[in-house]
Amino acid sequence: MIKVLVSGALGRMGRTVIDAVKNDSELELVGAVDIFDGEVAGLKVETDLNSALEKFQPDVMVDFTRPDSVFKNVMTALSKKVSPVVGTTGLTDEQKNKISAAADENKTPAFIAPNFAIGAVLMMLLSQKVAKYMPDVEIIELHHDKKLDAPSGTAELTAKMIAEVREKHFQGNPDEVEKIPHARGADYEGMKIHSVRLPGYVAHQEVIFGGLGQTLTIRHDSMGRDSFMPGVLLACKKVRGLKGLTIGLDKILD
Repeated sequence: MIKVLVSGALGRMGRTVIDAVKNDSELELVGAVDIFDGEVAGLKVETDLNSALEKFQPDVMVDFTRPDSVFKNVMTALSKKVSPVVGTTGLTDEQKNKISAAADENKTPAFIAPNFAIGAVLMMLLSQKVAKYMPDVEIIELHHDKKLDAPSGTAELTAKMIAEVREKHFQGNPDEVEKIPHARGADYEGMKIHSVRLPGYVAHQEVIFGGLGQTLTIRHDSMGRDSFMPGVLLACKKVRGLKGLTIGLDKILD
């Protein structure tokens, strides 16, 4: 049995993770941590991550918290030789580099995924393949209005994957004028990324490719938070067999 502690246990994603872990025969839920007191799934919720890690000695810590706390949580887990499985987005490249160094130093593997939905991973891989042949592309990501970071980690990773196979170039009319700043969206190596934040959405993204006389759209929709659970559970089971820091669910799919 793989012992799992959930950080951010009282949040919407945290509660969903807890239910999924409890229903998996290969995983054991041993602890729950949040900034608030409470109880979830019969467990008392701890408010101090450091003491909870020492108390429960999990193999894996799943983190769905906030961009302003996730880095500290991950570094704390690694210092205790607990493997973090991170779904919280907003980590900077500098922070990821520090996490990678800490994972190596503590000989404890770590895993980060901008999106745990398997369909979203396939969307990114397909987008990268299409970009070789249709390099003019824009990304629209749509999330609930409580999301703190923009663009989403999924949109950012999608753009980076496309950039690996696409030469950087300007898209649109070279003389275009933004009458309102940023009306054309964020710019990543000539690609535009648009972030929508509205109640009613969960996590959605479409990648639109344009060519001579044609367009191609690849879209993924997560209709509920349970869509992320197969990926989270897979990461919990595989992370201890990895080395260093691994980023992206595609790295552990068979």
